[in-house]
Amino acid sequence: MTHKIGMRIPPKLGALGMENLADWAKSAGIDVIDVPYYNEEVKGILEGAGLEVGSIDGVGAVGMTNLLSEDEAQRGEAVDALKQQLSSISQLGGKTVFICLAPKDVTLSRDKSFGIWKETFPDIVKHAEKEGVYFALEGWPGPAPHYPTIGCTPEMLRAMFEVIPSNHFGLNYDPSHLVRLGIDYLRFLTEFGEKVNYCHGKDTEILTDDLYEVGILPATFGTKYGFSEGSWRYTIPGHGAVEWEKVAIRLDGIGYQGPISIELEDHRYWGTLEKEQQGIIKAKENLEKIFK
Repeated sequence: MTHKIGMRIPPKLGALGMENLADWAKSAGIDVIDVPYYNEEVKGILEGAGLEVGSIDGVGAVGMTNLLSEDEAQRGEAVDALKQQLSSISQLGGKTVFICLAPKDVTLSRDKSFGIWKETFPDIVKHAEKEGVYFALEGWPGPAPHYPTIGCTPEMLRAMFEVIPSNHFGLNYDPSHLVRLGIDYLRFLTEFGEKVNYCHGKDTEILTDDLYEVGILPATFGTKYGFSEGSWRYTIPGHGAVEWEKVAIRLDGIGYQGPISIELEDHRYWGTLEKEQQGIIKAKENLEKIFK
């Protein structure tokens, strides 16, 4: 099965403005753009450039979110804002909402966050079902040393899907996070494949010498590379540990039909517009060998 190649928007490319970004992405052979927000203007620009919208960041649901606040008023405001966004996205024809669930209080334990989530998210997902949109939950574990994000391990995901079995609450499959956490990224697809609503093209290199120095802990005296904690670093697809051919076979096996969307987090292709463009193009070329 062939898949369209998409991209999240890195900062220097984003600074071009949506029209210039869309023109460049189309010329570079990108098919799909993941956007931080979605409105009539963005929809028109993407359609005018012959591009599709991919995932849309959930307002208040990416990074450190009040959706997991212990303050009931803050949590209620965040829930209302997200529901309103789901309705707006649906009216514009959007389908996939990208979320990452880490509390703003990063010291809050994952089990406490899970308890808050269990009370609030079933109603949110019911609203998503009504509006015909799908959540794609990101497995980024969150910042060291607390790693507070819920939904980044099989243990937690099983508990979450027991509470909300709906396919409208699904996963963004990003093997880079699984590799750095020591989780079998292929077995993960075997167990949770039917929940995959979106897929990121990002990789992780395990730095074996640094793994000897610090183990799985973050480096005490700083890291050698950007997008790293010491014993690993994020890379573009094809430059890390992920065997993308095997990922492709398993994605075909579960019937995944969405794009493979490049998330550029690689220190070699960061810091300037030219480096970001080079990184996106190289990542696209590597993914096309397998998914096109």
